Amino acid sequence: MIRVDIAVLGAGIIGGMTAREIAARAPSASIALLDRAEVAGGASRRSAGLHFPRGGNARVRESTAYSHRFYEQLRSEQPELPIFPVPMSVIASADTFEAEREKYLPLAGLTPAADFTHRFAKAPAETSVWHGHGCHYADVPALTAHLVNQLRDRVVVREGVHVQGLEQTPDGIELRLATGESIRAGRVVLAPGPWLHADAWAPLVGPLGARVKKVVALHIADRPGPDDRLVVLHDEDAFLLPLRERGYWLFSYTCQEWDVTPDTLPTCLTGQDIAEARAVLGRYAPDLASAASSGRVFCDAYSPDRTPLVQPLAGDPRLVFAGAANGSGYRLAPAIAKAAADLVLG
Repeated sequence: MIRVDIAVLGAGIIGGMTAREIAARAPSASIALLDRAEVAGGASRRSAGLHFPRGGNARVRESTAYSHRFYEQLRSEQPELPIFPVPMSVIASADTFEAEREKYLPLAGLTPAADFTHRFAKAPAETSVWHGHGCHYADVPALTAHLVNQLRDRVVVREGVHVQGLEQTPDGIELRLATGESIRAGRVVLAPGPWLHADAWAPLVGPLGARVKKVVALHIADRPGPDDRLVVLHDEDAFLLPLRERGYWLFSYTCQEWDVTPDTLPTCLTGQDIAEARAVLGRYAPDLASAASSGRVFCDAYSPDRTPLVQPLAGDPRLVFAGAANGSGYRLAPAIAKAAADLVLG
């Protein structure tokens, strides 16, 4: 039996950030970080990595502001990290935008654009454009791996280890591994990404009401220039992101295919995926729509009220769930990690 003070299950961006936060605040605690694949091998591997200063409700905006400060400090301390600032333009119908302008943080500094010139995107009739800042994108798997690598002298990192069973006992939380080992942890943070319904914890997570949705993003084979801007299509809940370091544009739109499972979801595009994305993209960047023929497919966990879930499971303060970030796992990871550490460390 292996014993640790705290175990974090899931080594994506949220789990990695949580282990980092706990290690910094509890330097004498023994910590294990476990993942069924490799570090950042799940949803984080396919993340767009976009951070922009917006939130659908007050709690998400507060979390976004915290994460913004966190990433600014992190980039200042470690400028070699794969975090890349990008300017932003928002296209929205005037009436809708004025009614929902509070969704954008003041730090976005949104100002109306007297004119809008973009290599591809255009503002359709009855829409307006606002310019802003406070945005960046990251290579999420590389960033997560970098941060976890900094923890390896302090935290036991176990990759390729599947948790088959989880049992609450008076002496702690017992984790039964597919390797035949058991880990007894005083406290556990469960950060499973979209693996909500794994056998080990499905009965505990089910009452949270979170659901898993398919996520699709297209890659557009046109190399972005150094001055190209992020274009947020506010009315569509979509964006067009210039991934300069990867040499293509990424177009993310809202797919409405729900209740999928990550282990059975095909990770290749279908004709319907491409048609749905092109229908949205064609209204704003018709010249790009025909070039959108590749991309990425996966899924994310969504909470009922679109606010990330960070709370004890089954009334047990030793067992904390952290996730269901509604497609914003990277953007909100620092705030989620802080909230999880607050609960775990009391």
